[in-house]
Amino acid sequence: MIRILITDDHSIVRKGIRQIIVEAYPESLIEEAYDAESMLEKVKEKEWDIVISDLSMPGKNGIEVIPQIISLRPQMPVLIMSIHPVEHYALRVLKLGAAGYLNKDSATEELIEAIRTVISGEKYMTPFLQEKLSAKKNKELEKPLPEMLSDREFEVFKLLAVGKSISEIAEKMNLSVTTVSTYRARLLSKTNFTTNAEITLYCLNNNIIEKI
Repeated sequence: MIRILITDDHSIVRKGIRQIIVEAYPESLIEEAYDAESMLEKVKEKEWDIVISDLSMPGKNGIEVIPQIISLRPQMPVLIMSIHPVEHYALRVLKLGAAGYLNKDSATEELIEAIRTVISGEKYMTPFLQEKLSAKKNKELEKPLPEMLSDREFEVFKLLAVGKSISEIAEKMNLSVTTVSTYRARLLSKTNFTTNAEITLYCLNNNIIEKI
């Protein structure tokens, strides 16, 4: 049984998402939230296998809430669904730590695939987004990576590369989980990596992990 939290300020959208999920996961536990505050309360109350959230909501929007969710539940994936085109917000929410970005227009066809992808620990990215990320990485990584990051960011980068979790890094560096999550968000923004697996591959290819 998977546990899913759906957040959208429109009840008809929540019901539509629920129906799609139930067809694929009939035994799933699904709860709903109507805004960012109610979503955060439910995140505090229990662990979820995935949080599916709209980007535009009353009060705090998805951009503001993603770092808060990650600080509360660092290992819990957040899938953003929005009416906004992928090219407008997807890169931004991925850099903040979201596990994927899905346009509502394509949700019926892609939602279950996206859920399966992020629950398995991977990022969900459309072909368009993958192409954009590849182009950005090729451009940005022409500059030596250590020069792009602060000392603390680079230390977090290396620890992520060897598979350390946010909480393990926090303990090792004597920092709070929130602070480490902030360092991770910053280094992802600077390097345009989106997953820890990409960080590991880069470090292996450039002999960075061996320096730990």
